[in-house]
Amino acid sequence: MTLRAHFPYQFDGRGRTREDNHAAWIRGLIEQVLFTAPGERVMRPDFGSGLRELVFAPNSPELAATTQVLVQGALQQWLGELIEIEAVAVEAVEARLTVTVQYRIRSSDSRQRETFAQGGIA
Repeated sequence: MTLRAHFPYQFDGRGRTREDNHAAWIRGLIEQVLFTAPGERVMRPDFGSGLRELVFAPNSPELAATTQVLVQGALQQWLGELIEIEAVAVEAVEARLTVTVQYRIRSSDSRQRETFAQGGIA
């Protein structure tokens, strides 16, 4: 098992960099891509998915389809060497945005299904 730095960056009980297993590290990377707005990173202005801007957009089948394609494209662009995207589902209810991503980790061939949420009440 490969350990990677935890996201967000934290210290463990020994005062060292907290580490995660490989699957948890990849989950953190997906979360970064999903909830980073393009232009937010100075040295990588095209990094991210622009997902947060869509929280208050009027819901429609067309917007849902567009958002799914946008998310899948961003994940493929930034994490395509690490994961294979199998499915993306996006749901926006009032100010809460929920994204479910089903993917396969290429290095271990393990399938994962994770749900990410932003805004609103949990």
